[in-house]
Amino acid sequence: MLSSMELNYTIQRSAKRKKLSITVERDRSVVVHAPVNTSDEKIREVVESKRAWIYEKTNHTQKYEEASHPPGKELVNGESALYLGRHYQIELVQSRSQEIVFEQKFIIPEWLGKGRRTVLRDWYQARAEEKIVPKVAKMAKQVGVDYANVRLVDNLYRWGSCTPNNNLHFNWRLIKAPMYVVDYVIIHELAHLREGNHTPRFWNIVSAQSPKMEKAKQWLREHGQILEEEI
Repeated sequence: MLSSMELNYTIQRSAKRKKLSITVERDRSVVVHAPVNTSDEKIREVVESKRAWIYEKTNHTQKYEEASHPPGKELVNGESALYLGRHYQIELVQSRSQEIVFEQKFIIPEWLGKGRRTVLRDWYQARAEEKIVPKVAKMAKQVGVDYANVRLVDNLYRWGSCTPNNNLHFNWRLIKAPMYVVDYVIIHELAHLREGNHTPRFWNIVSAQSPKMEKAKQWLREHGQILEEEI
């Protein structure tokens, strides 16, 4: 961990990375991604040049405020769970089935309900695999880029990431968000395959492919913490 006049940041160097970039995680930590031969002095210069941007990101009043709701809900009749931006009622039924059925509500065998907040995790992850992964392939063609692999990951502080070797990672919890939010996050990471940093050119690429970009960013600012709940 290095610091620049009380601005702490972590450096991650990679031989495969060609450009330097800075990210601010949802836990407020600052990470500098740099080519392996980049000096600490050069990194400090870049961090200083981005100080105002970093300060704005780490002091965002909505993104980092504590949630006013309890962490997760109980699996009981009448409660709801979020899926693709909408809340659907949970109905516990007497059944020996081992599967959750979704028919404009979550029909869950009562005996599965004993798992409470984690019982929907497998269902969410299966839907994310089904809906998000194919979208990445389709949107990559729209953006005009190629990627190595795409994976769904369990990460509370990032919705998506692009590695130096062109692997794409997406948080499975995105399946709870509206589809235009999912689309925005996918386009955001694909755009990094053409432009490593958040330059004007980068945002032009994203906005051209994601017309609801600003609406999606606002939704994540306001509801991101809800996505992080188990249900």
